[in-house]
Amino acid sequence: MMPSASPTTTITDDTELKTDEPHSAHIVKSGPDESAAALVLEARINGTPIEALCGHVWVPSRDPSKLPLCEQCKEIYEMYRGFNDGLNERPDE
Repeated sequence: MMPSASPTTTITDDTELKTDEPHSAHIVKSGPDESAAALVLEARINGTPIEALCGHVWVPSRDPSKLPLCEQCKEIYEMYRGFNDGLNERPDE
């Protein structure tokens, strides 16, 4: 089953306070009528977790533009783009 991502899919940060592992920017999973940017904003304000295309769940809090993109999210997004016309070359940042 393909992940549900919309043209408003956005890239956001990966914040894991309990480990010293490298962090990466993830592409947020959103529904057809959802704005991924709005989901990220709401998660930051409320401190609620969101889910990435790769299945990673976290509470966003960092600037994703300074982090490397999660390769698994990127691969899933590219595959989804191949099946859906009208998606951007890159998700909204």
